[in-house]
Amino acid sequence: MKRHCTVRLEPLGKKVEVPEGTPLKDVLFSYGVEFPCGGKGICGGCRVKVLEGDVSFDEHHRQLLKKLNIDDTSWRLACQSHVTGDVTLEIGQFETFILADSTPFHFQPREGYGIAFDVGTTTLVTQLIDLKAGEVTGVETAVNPQARYGADVVSRIEYAVLQKGREELTRLIRKKFATMVNRLIRRAGGVAPEKIVLVGNTVMHHLFCGFDLTPLSAYPFMAKNRDACHFTIEELELKTQDHTDIVFLPVLGSFVGSDILAGILATGMAESPEPLILVDLGTNGEIVVGNREKILCASTAAGPAFEGTNIDMGMRAATGAISSVNLEEGKVKTHVIGNEQAKGICGSGLIDAVAVLLETGKIDAGGKISGDEDRIPLTPEVYLTQRDIRELQLAKGAIATGLQILRESLGYRPEEIKNVYISGAFGTFIDLKNTQRIGLLKYPEEKIIKMGNTALLGAKMSLFENHDRIMDILQKTTHLSLETNPDFQDIFTENMMF
Repeated sequence: MKRHCTVRLEPLGKKVEVPEGTPLKDVLFSYGVEFPCGGKGICGGCRVKVLEGDVSFDEHHRQLLKKLNIDDTSWRLACQSHVTGDVTLEIGQFETFILADSTPFHFQPREGYGIAFDVGTTTLVTQLIDLKAGEVTGVETAVNPQARYGADVVSRIEYAVLQKGREELTRLIRKKFATMVNRLIRRAGGVAPEKIVLVGNTVMHHLFCGFDLTPLSAYPFMAKNRDACHFTIEELELKTQDHTDIVFLPVLGSFVGSDILAGILATGMAESPEPLILVDLGTNGEIVVGNREKILCASTAAGPAFEGTNIDMGMRAATGAISSVNLEEGKVKTHVIGNEQAKGICGSGLIDAVAVLLETGKIDAGGKISGDEDRIPLTPEVYLTQRDIRELQLAKGAIATGLQILRESLGYRPEEIKNVYISGAFGTFIDLKNTQRIGLLKYPEEKIIKMGNTALLGAKMSLFENHDRIMDILQKTTHLSLETNPDFQDIFTENMMF
């Protein structure tokens, strides 16, 4: 029987018990830590600081740290580490420097501090930025307290509208915002931020700003309040100076929020002479296509399967979830988060599993399981059903259809697209070859770039921008309802095929 070790995570104040030998990335993934380079150890984005105990490492790990100019006396790369004993780690989820080599972002330094806040449906992430150096000097993360009323935006809308809980949801998110921001300020010695920028999807925008969600609860699902919202420190109970500019950036459409506006800023789409694509693979699935001339955006109901919902043994990417599936010497091999017995399968594992089963012939191009069986075992404990495969087909068909309709509406051929940017934590962990195999992303692998949390990156960039650049993006961007396209059903049916 494996010995269990205690991993304490600061500043979250979390404690996790895992078997000895568990990959550290399996422990930290559930807490929002990203691995931008896919676990190769070449970006340093998953670095963690060892406060107590130790995480043993080999010479290869030492050389990777040396190349990244990271001190090996107290820092480790999570993607290269395993839990070897009780340890306390300091983690900074989504922590990046604006001037990092992988970020094509330039800013005009100025005195003072700013705060970027990503209001996610599931998680909240905020960073304190030194505006002169362009450095992240403080990080706070938390679970969205609204989650107790439902894990997705549909559940939040239902609670807000049908159960008249909007005021409670607004109170919860504003209180958590104040707690996190005040803690950031206090830990930085009481600095006074010049500006605070918030971004989030349309539902999070409406709930934070206190807007009525009724128009989003029924067809045609219109967002009547799309503008930026400005607040005073008194409204949000912040302990800082009176002249702090606090703004929740405007949304682009009914279910395309300011997190996607921030993503457009992060990718440089509005300034690019060549067409780009941005895909946020989350609960909703937002898509943007365009360049400096014109931008189109849309949302698709793609998230349930990717989030493990509506899958018979589906679950979020947490301990016990199959996160990847490979074919080794003709046999199906699975990786389980937390180095534990498999309990279910998450979105990235689902994509891998279907791609592998297509290769082995256990699933045909139409998605049907071969033979008379209605389920396929992946491990003795976890299986896929015929309905699971259909759910994935619906999700990937929705994304592929959205991409095709937006691209064709702008008159671009696939080969004219310069780059496809994938944002969101889920997008960071998917296997690109397998997304191509199932027909989710029909673009060459060298054109696909995983960007992680573009919402937070764009929010940080907007701290340095004036109102004109945001307005330029808004004026160039048009929101499309995909189902109004006369060819929608035909394109969707075609994209359902593997």
